[in-house]
Amino acid sequence: MEQERARREQVVEPEAMPGGREWGKASATPEERHFLAGPRSRRAELMSAIGIFREFMRGFRTLHFVGPCVTIFGSARFKEEHPYYALARDAGRRIAQDGFTVMTGGGPGVMEAANRGAKEAGGRSVGCNIELPLEQKPNDYLDVWITFRHFFVRKVMLVKYSYAFVVMPGGFGTLDEVFETVTLIQTAKIKDFPVVLMGTEFWEPMIDFMRSTLVANRTIDQRDLDRLHLTDSVEDAAERIRIAATTEFGLKYALPKRQRILRE
Repeated sequence: MEQERARREQVVEPEAMPGGREWGKASATPEERHFLAGPRSRRAELMSAIGIFREFMRGFRTLHFVGPCVTIFGSARFKEEHPYYALARDAGRRIAQDGFTVMTGGGPGVMEAANRGAKEAGGRSVGCNIELPLEQKPNDYLDVWITFRHFFVRKVMLVKYSYAFVVMPGGFGTLDEVFETVTLIQTAKIKDFPVVLMGTEFWEPMIDFMRSTLVANRTIDQRDLDRLHLTDSVEDAAERIRIAATTEFGLKYALPKRQRILRE
């Protein structure tokens, strides 16, 4: 109980917004709400589609040469003194030592910790930031970063360039990211890349629920649950990622060639 209380005290509380709303609880611009609110004029829909296409192209051009990545998901709310911050920092460092680029959502908390660990190891560190009602600034440990307007574009980029996914403790955003990733694996939209949940105390209740309820009711198969590897060991996570990337998926750490005609 005392340990859990201490951990909660090391979590950043969401900032208040005008009208009593909390940080992260509203769209950054009215246009996003309008886009998701139902049918609009054909011209408005066309302009939104063009804007989304341009956002994808910015992502492709920015991230094309970042190298083979491992994406680390997790909460923005953990302070530097929190054990999960330290765990993410160690994970980022160890993964970078194996030659992977560490990719995160580019913000504070676990994201900052993982990017920081990668930089300390002399590795590459990349962030896919997101516009929020109160600005989420990119953290100070990024070699390459890009800010997206739409969450769904950002999530594509966080998945597209990675050979593995490390999931640190987090909230709705982290759960959204991990479940979308395993859904893509389950439905064979992407390869069966490693998905490592770090923090057994945090994740075990969710795994127990999935086993006792989802598997028991056959809404998922046991093999779906087995795709989630639970550990507290950075070495265990790194070894699982390294073996899968090099033996199962044939990773050779070769970067694409730059094309002068595209001004790359």
